[in-house]
Amino acid sequence: MVENRLVDLEIRVTFQERTIEELNEVIIDQQNQIDRLARELKRVQEQIRTPPAPGPIPDPLPPHY
Repeated sequence: MVENRLVDLEIRVTFQERTIEELNEVIIDQQNQIDRLARELKRVQEQIRTPPAPGPIPDPLPPHY
């Protein structure tokens, strides 16, 4: 009986270790995605703050268009 209980506990610990490792991988993936999105957001914010360089003004279309 004690041996069965010990085996059951070992199985539970093994399962929990595997689950913790899988959850850790998910957290790492999510953090990488958050970091990537934060960099992208910063890039977009900088684009919004910086006005585009003035270029040549296009010729207006003739009135018959």
